[in-house]
Amino acid sequence: MSTGARDSRPSPDAPGTGGPGAPPAGGRGRAGRVAETVSPLELADYQKAVRLVLRHTLITPAYPDRAALATVRRWAEQLRTDLMEVLGYRLVTTADTARLQRAQDHLDATRPAVTRAGRPFDRRRYAYLVLTLAALGRHGAQVALGELADAVAADAVRIDGLGLDTARKADRDAFVDAVTWLAERGALALADGSATAWAGDPERAEALYDIDREILTAVYQPSRVLQHLTSVTGLLDSGGGLGLATGRHAQRRDQARRARRLVLENPVAYYADADPELLGQLRAPALAEDLQRLTGLGVERRAEGVALVDTSGRLSDIRFPGGGTVAQAALLLGARISAAAQRTGRHAPDLLPAPTAAERLAGRVRRIDAALPERGRLAGLSAPEEEPAYETREAERKRDEPEETRYPFVTDSWLRGRLKEIVGEYGKGFAVDLREDPDRLLGQVLDLLAAMSLIARVDGGVLALPLLARYRGVTARVKSREGSETVSRAPAPQPVLFADDTLKDPTA
Repeated sequence: MSTGARDSRPSPDAPGTGGPGAPPAGGRGRAGRVAETVSPLELADYQKAVRLVLRHTLITPAYPDRAALATVRRWAEQLRTDLMEVLGYRLVTTADTARLQRAQDHLDATRPAVTRAGRPFDRRRYAYLVLTLAALGRHGAQVALGELADAVAADAVRIDGLGLDTARKADRDAFVDAVTWLAERGALALADGSATAWAGDPERAEALYDIDREILTAVYQPSRVLQHLTSVTGLLDSGGGLGLATGRHAQRRDQARRARRLVLENPVAYYADADPELLGQLRAPALAEDLQRLTGLGVERRAEGVALVDTSGRLSDIRFPGGGTVAQAALLLGARISAAAQRTGRHAPDLLPAPTAAERLAGRVRRIDAALPERGRLAGLSAPEEEPAYETREAERKRDEPEETRYPFVTDSWLRGRLKEIVGEYGKGFAVDLREDPDRLLGQVLDLLAAMSLIARVDGGVLALPLLARYRGVTARVKSREGSETVSRAPAPQPVLFADDTLKDPTA
């Protein structure tokens, strides 16, 4: 699964025009080849810089490590050219930062900010992070943690349901998680004291931070005035915004970039789930050639879709299969779902259509927009026609779309039964808190499988998607506390990416 923050968007580049000598539908002519100025001997180093920027959209002298910024700065000029041409991403570099401004095509809840302990941010932590950024803008070169907490608390109390009470340990922990997130990236540098000690007892401990203005500015670079937005769709870089007046070449270039982003940012791009105008770009040989040369990773195609395969974890934000109770239980449950999907006769599962990308987006938009505060928004400055009517567009597209694809369906009760079996057989190796709370474990397992595009969650159960066939057979080995092993022998994971392994080589 390819990775990246989704916190800022690039400014649109000037539209091109078609005509004699214009690049083909792949989006860039062969004369404008990816990594054009990079020698074969240095290509691997350049691709390492690409992966660094794509995985860490903010790079500073200390984040993600002390060598990263120098690596990116060495290739900054070529990176700026390729990332814009191939993906529509803008790279901004300064003396102490490299900031990638991504284009946002959809709303994705699978890549949250995380604490140092690896726990996803909740809504409170996100709110504290934003308020901390605002408060730091009003301070000088240094700030005490207690003083910063008071400033954030003064703003938080004006937000219904938020607040920040430094007498409450839970509020202090959430606030320190937000501050630590900034400190890890170098926006704050601990000069004295301890944030952990302050969180434990603010009356007896304190922490003093130096503020790095350049990094702080790079952390938050909005491309839109938020008060002008009346819907979360205003944050998206919709490809539908290009009209006929921009020229055929500009439209093809935009579609090619969107197709490459779809493959790069997701575990798999299913043809059945893609917008109709992107299907040709997803099937074009140029897509595989450009992404392979840009990232150094392989591209696999099958009858159902195309994926950028990261077997080494050099670019991915989630490794699957992986370690830990949730990942291990997900692999075992996924194998059972895949086996059930292959049943025939009277035991064959029902086949149901999966929600389309546009339908999923519309559902997320409704949930997010329902929580937007009315106070502080300048609705009068936003033209109604700027709000994309996704439901309307989807209805219009369905007239020209082929018959919908259907996938095997398994019920929630079936899933609970199979997970109970898994816990009974392998639970000795699982975390106690999850083993004793099977409903929470099942929810996290299904979230992970859905994030990896292995299943689609629907009312009453899940749909088995083609990529799940890769894990139809697994070998599980669980070590007990006494050191003995329980081994379940089954075929190793399938060496194919999708259920149908009949398509040609992706670079052919």
